[in-house]
Amino acid sequence: MLEYLIFVGFHSQVMALHRDTGDIVWQWRSRNGKGFVTLLLDGDRLVVSVMGYTYCLDAATGREMWFNELKGTGMGVASLASIRGSSAGILLQAAVAQAQEQQSHAATTT
Repeated sequence: MLEYLIFVGFHSQVMALHRDTGDIVWQWRSRNGKGFVTLLLDGDRLVVSVMGYTYCLDAATGREMWFNELKGTGMGVASLASIRGSSAGILLQAAVAQAQEQQSHAATTT
């Protein structure tokens, strides 16, 4: 499912859009912090920072997994990085699954 999502963050909220239709799949609003949203896709998790408050969302559903107010670090736009902060692994898994499905379909139709 993640391979079909595009994440958009603005005005203290995040939306997951279907990449082919633009339809909203899920949306989430920060309960703390207002303003600019910074996003990092970390595998199956979406790390979201909103003016000093950091959240982790399930990227497929938008369900909030954890919250950290990072007390004492101040406010502003966060820089986010992760050793896993790439969707390349997810895309590779999706490509392998699609190739296997196509091979299976070809085997049953011949």
